[in-house]
Amino acid sequence: MTNKRNTVLYTGMTNDLKRRVFEHKEKLVDGFTKKYNITKLVYYEVLEDPENAILREKQIKAGSRQKKIDLINNKNREWLDLYEEI
Repeated sequence: MTNKRNTVLYTGMTNDLKRRVFEHKEKLVDGFTKKYNITKLVYYEVLEDPENAILREKQIKAGSRQKKIDLINNKNREWLDLYEEI
C-alpha cells in the first residue's frame, strides 16, 4: 500500500484483504498506515497457505525500496488503487 503521492510504501499480510484495506482507508487502525496516510492498494499477492504468506511478507519487507517499486510496476504500472478489484 502507499499514500496518494506514492512516496511511502507499506507491506502487510492478512487473511481478509478487503477488510484490512478498508480499515486502513478509513483510518481505523492506529500506527504506521494512519500516521502516513496509507490508503491506496497498489500491489497484492494471494497465497493459500498462511505459512508461505508470512514468508513472502518477510521476503518483500527485507527487499530494497527499488525491489518493491519494481514489483508494483510489473503488475500496476500506473499505481492505480486496486481496492475495487478485490
